[in-house]
Amino acid sequence: MGPVRGSKKKRKIDVSENEESGDWWVEFSKGINGLLPPSQGLDKFELVFKISRKTFNYICSLVKEDMSAKPGHFSFSNGKPLSLNDQVAVALRRLSSGESLISVGDLFGLHHSTVSQVTWRFVESMEKRGLHHLQWPASDEEMTNIKAKFEKIRGFPNCCGAIDTTHITMCLPLADPANKVWFDREKNHSMLLQAIVDPDMRLRDIVTGWPGKLSDSVVLKSSNFFKLCEQGKRLNGKSVLLSEESEIREYIIGDSGFPLLPWLVTPYKGKGLSETQTDFNKRHFATRMVARRALARLKEMWKIIHGAMWRPDKHRLPRIILVCCLLHNIVIDLEDEVQDEISLSHCHDESYRQQTCESADLTASNMREKLSLYLSGSLP
Repeated sequence: MGPVRGSKKKRKIDVSENEESGDWWVEFSKGINGLLPPSQGLDKFELVFKISRKTFNYICSLVKEDMSAKPGHFSFSNGKPLSLNDQVAVALRRLSSGESLISVGDLFGLHHSTVSQVTWRFVESMEKRGLHHLQWPASDEEMTNIKAKFEKIRGFPNCCGAIDTTHITMCLPLADPANKVWFDREKNHSMLLQAIVDPDMRLRDIVTGWPGKLSDSVVLKSSNFFKLCEQGKRLNGKSVLLSEESEIREYIIGDSGFPLLPWLVTPYKGKGLSETQTDFNKRHFATRMVARRALARLKEMWKIIHGAMWRPDKHRLPRIILVCCLLHNIVIDLEDEVQDEISLSHCHDESYRQQTCESADLTASNMREKLSLYLSGSLP
């Protein structure tokens, strides 16, 4: 699955009140089995769904047309039909908790097959209706703002994004020869998600669907983003003067698992680095942490892609990952305050060792050296 690009025009976010929301939660919550008491400043609704009611209402508005157009004959165990809000609630709980179909069904008083069907209807609608929340910056003004925020972190000028990759682990039977393709270097079955992130932890470009055994470099080079950059159609904005004789083009930053390219700046590798190079690496690490935090938050908020999924459909999994990415961005776009109540980790791939790519473009090496000298204040 290649990077997802939404419509060129950024749609205005309508957060008007959901018609059903007034009394819906009061009645709905009465039927929830085993509801946890409020804690950490969150009310019962936020504990169950990890988002505010404003965000919930907006998500309902996105999928309303699709999920109301073909009303499935879904009902609770007491025979009551599921409303739009009910369906969205079930799907969001399944995606955010990562709990089994049976567990979610028991919580809401539903058969596990109903949970499965409703969740998939929601995924199909979201991947169509929510794509405008995952797109590369569409205007110079938007990109200028991103660059300014990146530079404010640790001084990197003209930086447009940070790239990182994470593994979505799966629990597959070893006895099936067809599953060998998904067996990665750390002896897990996994699927990769590569993401380019802005300073607000918003995902701007994703690639998923590739087996976890592939290197970060291979996945990058297979992406449409790589092709666009190599063709001069992406990261092709204005250069910035570092000094009277030096300028730097637009670029993104990534760890040592990625190749050093004219548009992708990676850290210095090896021992015996100079003081300037060591300082550069520290600044580089602090800046690209935004990508690590974004992927950690993604997997913490939407736990269906955090744990080891049992025998997932490999054709559907990339679509589930995409929808989790869309929901991650919606929470940011709506400035949902509930996310501030959730602890933020810096690690999204705890059992995976750092990869190293030895590929380095000469032009890129020279650019990195200029950038390093500039950040240390010693560029002529």
